[in-house]
Amino acid sequence: MATTTIIPGATLSPGFLDPAAQAALLAEIRAVIRAAPLYTPRMPKTGHPLSVRMTNCGPLGWVTDERGYRYQGTHPETGGPWPPIPPLVLAAWQQLARYPHPAQCCLINFYGATAKMGLHQDRDEQEFAAPVVSLSLGDTCLFRIGGRTRRDPTRTLPLASGDALVLGGEARLAFHGVDRILPGTSALLPEGGRINLTLRRVTVPDRGARQR
Repeated sequence: MATTTIIPGATLSPGFLDPAAQAALLAEIRAVIRAAPLYTPRMPKTGHPLSVRMTNCGPLGWVTDERGYRYQGTHPETGGPWPPIPPLVLAAWQQLARYPHPAQCCLINFYGATAKMGLHQDRDEQEFAAPVVSLSLGDTCLFRIGGRTRRDPTRTLPLASGDALVLGGEARLAFHGVDRILPGTSALLPEGGRINLTLRRVTVPDRGARQR
């Protein structure tokens, strides 16, 4: 598997998922969405809706609304528990993360043709020793990544369907976001758009778990 270092700690694996694997993974994610439907998240305090729709799978799910950013074990609209992380997603974590404990959250973001994501850090977790692993399905996006402060220089690169991105080490708290979607660059999703899976370890494993 060929990988490219974007910045120290950030590695891109183009075509990590071949077309057959992308189709199989999409089927697993469709099943998750049937159990835990996509919903529109809101910004803390203001309640302003984000342009992406999202859901989660795994023991914990990341949510945002007027009460703030947080992890919780239930869907904010249905009240039901999040579905388990699918096997293909877990396998990708095991192959890419190089971290000895399982992911606890798979955040699923759906980007329509006009959706974007501003520069932000993934810092609501307790365990920063674990990387953030991202898998892309569907239309290509223009992904922006910088440093650990908003003032650091940024660079933009395309993330295509099947690509995998890992943010770990020095890049674990790098600011990053999605500038825009390039409609029509993939035929994987009949409805168009992009699905991004973001795998995270949330809690710090106990000392005994680290020794196993």
